[in-house]
Amino acid sequence: MEESRWPALISVIVPVYNIVDLLPRCVSSIQKQTYPNLEIILVDDGSTDNSGALAEKMALEDRRIKVFHKENGGTSRARNVGIEKARGDYIGFVDSDDYIEPQMYERLLGVALSEGLLMVQASRDEIDEQGNRMPNVCEPPKEAELWEGERFMRELLLHRGDCSMCTKLVHASLLKEERFPEGELNEDFNLLVRLLPKVPAIAILPEQDYHVFYRYGSNTRTHDREEFPQVFTDIVKNADRVYEIVEKEYPALLQEALRFGLFQRLDYMLHIPISQMKKENVFYVQVKQYLKNHSGDAMKSPYLTKKNKKYLLLLGIAPKFVRKVHRILKGKK
Repeated sequence: MEESRWPALISVIVPVYNIVDLLPRCVSSIQKQTYPNLEIILVDDGSTDNSGALAEKMALEDRRIKVFHKENGGTSRARNVGIEKARGDYIGFVDSDDYIEPQMYERLLGVALSEGLLMVQASRDEIDEQGNRMPNVCEPPKEAELWEGERFMRELLLHRGDCSMCTKLVHASLLKEERFPEGELNEDFNLLVRLLPKVPAIAILPEQDYHVFYRYGSNTRTHDREEFPQVFTDIVKNADRVYEIVEKEYPALLQEALRFGLFQRLDYMLHIPISQMKKENVFYVQVKQYLKNHSGDAMKSPYLTKKNKKYLLLLGIAPKFVRKVHRILKGKK
């Protein structure tokens, strides 16, 4: 692409933490973009391996790469540092164990500029450790589609939309005041639903240009029955946050938002260790009470399956018993 055709600078932010084995593939995929007017911001989040040194070596070989080092503080903080340092007109995010297709940012920017959009989304797939494609988490459209912000919110509330910020290219103006929540998980969803009211429309592209690298054992479903990942608490908190946003910005979606809150609590209740289901656990008691208070809403919801409704009703009445039965049934499969 000729320099005269570089209409905008794209800042690509990559949090880096103890990823020396996969960082070269990730960064190389960004360097190989057919749209070359990029700055690649590598934020070393207090790595204890050679990731930080490797990032510095990469920066010596490509002037587009900038490296920043900080004490370990998590992905959200690292991304926020990247946002603060970014000079681009548009901002993208790539996780350091993932990689992207060469045309991704040229495609995204082309649509953003031609349609005057503040946010554009690529499609994604998941690749396992053997290089096999896994089932799609989010089905890509057959051709490019333009969704109003309200439709995008609805798809998120029905668990059909892609909440990843890594598949998005966003105008830098959207991130002047908004940041990823620090100290919380489910952070992409948190930021995205706060940005949506400022986004009139989003283009969804069909090309699966973003590749999520799925490592067995890195998912949130732990094999230790007594371990309870923080993400299950944070998805409930985010359900309440998004309900407030919908109430104010998208009142026509209140039924979908209610369904979302019930479904997230169902996920919480089906994963919390039975040993933690006690009255001293204030958050658990609040979730249980919410299910009791909204049992009627659950039964009337057009967006929940019969199985969902049955579980929600019983979990609000006798959660420990339901979990014990659930464990036995899972063991039989």
